[in-house]
Amino acid sequence: MTPLKAPAAGELRGLSRDEAARRLAADGPNSLPGTEPKSFLRIVRGVVTEPMFLMLLVAGGLYLALGDTAEAIFLLSAVFAVIAITLVQERKTQRALESLRDLSAPRALVLRDGEEVRIAGREVVLGDLLVLHEGDRIAADAVLREGQLDANESLLTGEAVPVAKLPGAEGGALFASTLVTRGIGIAEVTATAGATAVGRIGEALARTVEPRSGLQDASRRLIRNLTVAGLSLASLYFLLNWWWDDHALIDSLLASIALTMAILPEEIPVILTVFLALGAWRIAQRKVLTRRVPAVEALGAISVLAVDKTGTLTRNHMQVAELQLSGQRFDDAGAAELPEDFHALVEFAMLATPIDPFDPMEKAIQTFGQRWLQGTEHVHEEWSAEFEYGLSPEILAMTRVFPAGAPDRHLLATKGAPEAVIDLCHLPDEAARAILGQVEAMAARGLRVLGVARGRWTGQVRPRSQHDFSFEFLGLLGFVDPPRADVPAAIAECRTAGIRILMLTGDHPATARAIAQQVGLSDRPEVLTGAEIDALDDDTLGERLRHVDLCARMQPEQKLRLVQLLRRNGEVVAMTGDGVNDAPALKAADVGIAMGERGTDVAREAAALVLLDDSFASIVAAIRQGRRIYDNITKATRFVFAVHVPIIILTLIPPLLHWPVLLMPVHIVLLELLIDPACSILFEAEPESADIMQRPPRDLGASPFAWRNLVVAVIQGSGFAGVLLLGFGGLLLSSVDAEQGRTAVFAALVAGLFVLILANRDPAHALIASHAGRNRWLPRMLAANVLMLLLAIGIPYFRSIMGLATPGLTAMAGLSGMLALTFLWLEGLRLSIRAPA
Repeated sequence: MTPLKAPAAGELRGLSRDEAARRLAADGPNSLPGTEPKSFLRIVRGVVTEPMFLMLLVAGGLYLALGDTAEAIFLLSAVFAVIAITLVQERKTQRALESLRDLSAPRALVLRDGEEVRIAGREVVLGDLLVLHEGDRIAADAVLREGQLDANESLLTGEAVPVAKLPGAEGGALFASTLVTRGIGIAEVTATAGATAVGRIGEALARTVEPRSGLQDASRRLIRNLTVAGLSLASLYFLLNWWWDDHALIDSLLASIALTMAILPEEIPVILTVFLALGAWRIAQRKVLTRRVPAVEALGAISVLAVDKTGTLTRNHMQVAELQLSGQRFDDAGAAELPEDFHALVEFAMLATPIDPFDPMEKAIQTFGQRWLQGTEHVHEEWSAEFEYGLSPEILAMTRVFPAGAPDRHLLATKGAPEAVIDLCHLPDEAARAILGQVEAMAARGLRVLGVARGRWTGQVRPRSQHDFSFEFLGLLGFVDPPRADVPAAIAECRTAGIRILMLTGDHPATARAIAQQVGLSDRPEVLTGAEIDALDDDTLGERLRHVDLCARMQPEQKLRLVQLLRRNGEVVAMTGDGVNDAPALKAADVGIAMGERGTDVAREAAALVLLDDSFASIVAAIRQGRRIYDNITKATRFVFAVHVPIIILTLIPPLLHWPVLLMPVHIVLLELLIDPACSILFEAEPESADIMQRPPRDLGASPFAWRNLVVAVIQGSGFAGVLLLGFGGLLLSSVDAEQGRTAVFAALVAGLFVLILANRDPAHALIASHAGRNRWLPRMLAANVLMLLLAIGIPYFRSIMGLATPGLTAMAGLSGMLALTFLWLEGLRLSIRAPA
């Protein structure tokens, strides 16, 4: 083989400009469908047409039409605040993705009319000749026609090691979005846009259906059912007031409408929209962008985390980890110095490598050599190679030739596949077998192995092949794509939280096994390969997956199949990845998590979350945040139902008993002004429980609107209402007038609302020891309750329109008794039931 030289670009002309323009018009731009950025209006439309927002807007409009201005203003303000938060978050995410897209959008150097022209990647057409150099991102699928190069195809295959490319259809296939790491060449474009390998993955992506949000589906069903129940209760209340209690028709109608608005579940969409939108904002503070807000809900239910190895568990950055001589081994981990015996091995590995390489393995060699040999006679930065022999299918090794004093004396430095270097050294069979045994042992530890040799040559006419030289075998270099520093701790925390980690990688099984052991992912030796997956039916594969943590030699369609199979088997699946090959699985997963720094546009577009710092620990932080959000939605839902039950009972029961009216529409409006911020602000800010990452994932069918949670709330509220009715009846029997009795009950209801907050925010602790200081909104809520009572009772105008009076001693005693009984009821219920958190 002749030494490597640049292809003669001038001998090729490429397409004419007119022909290129014609093909561009006929075939369209070289860009994937569906990757255009969202317009601002499109984002707005997507937000305001969400059913939850529509219900909030309708509820606010009804309050406004009925003249309940204060409640309408609060509700509509909350709606537009949430819309603003969502829009800002969506736009921030979109801007970040557009910036990342712009950074990674390839430009292409092509031959047009025999001249090299730099054009946008989207303007590349079928038949174009691409001129490729180190560092170029290939703009379309192509076949190498001249030259030779290495391409990093990890975006498609998951393999971190570059693939050697030689002219011809067999070994010269190049793929769009992959990266040239070494060499130069000219390639003819064979496919663009959707016809490329990336485009075919895009088609699979388009066919993949995103999972629906279980929480939003459940809330829609609940709201529908409660709306029917609320309208039925309001109709019953109208009849009670008009026929049974002889109130005027218009007064009965207005009271029933007010009751309808009081018991309609408008707080539920407030809770969901505020909690999920603010949850997305909180997660963004940890460098995790939320592209689809419902994914925040699913974070807390994740039971399986399927991770890609390269770039997710590892740094996608090769480094020298081990050196091997005959009978000696050097491990880079924790070593204080490099023994003298290894100096020649490292010296000639550096000489066989360009000074400023682009290839990740060559970068690792130079970094390692500078670290251990800098300042010694073994570093030759001033040396320049006279010529070199590149890799070829016949000889998987490269040799660089340096002058050695006299004009006809030369020094040779060679590195390559161990078997190729052994062959160049013409070693006897026994020595060759011993070295290959070392290679196999290193590969079993997850290392990529290169052999290194040195030689001398005397002459002036360059030999045609490296085989014409005589070499001395020096030793072996072992490379590793090291795990990220934060991965072991993050995996350990996932395991504590009951989350199973499943590695899906395109790498060799031995590499997958070694990395899994290093990061603590699994000690089980069995590895399921892509070929084995294809040979298994779904039932058998599902059973095998129960006993396997590592899947290697994976293809994109196999990753997608595994994610879909896991979900069908009842798992809540999160999928992490950064490559094009991960995109369909990212979209199909309950939570797709893409890497923002190293990830592709396709992966980021498909994912629900994007890690801006590519930190695996951020995934755990996001899961913790998701669990906190779900816990707080559960607490807020329980509180909302608990506080509405006494409102409904205190409204419906007095007419049946022919008692004076207890709650008037104005009372209900004022109570809603306390209830809404309590459920949407105070509970949202509730800190996480201490054991949040020591629990198993919640059950797939769990819901804040489950009967167990709602029954506890109804029991809380019913007992509270019973205490208030008992107190009101006792006051009436004590000859206290209706206004005094109503004042005592209303004050007890407002104060009891705060006690209900204490009972539901931390059910694991006593009401008086529920760590009030951990939530900065709790004292503010107490102050708001006290202020409302002072204004309602202390100001004559408000006192008059609300039918209240300055409480006397009997009313104050009744108020104190009702509060004490309420406290005892809720604390006793907490101890006996231990409501779910």
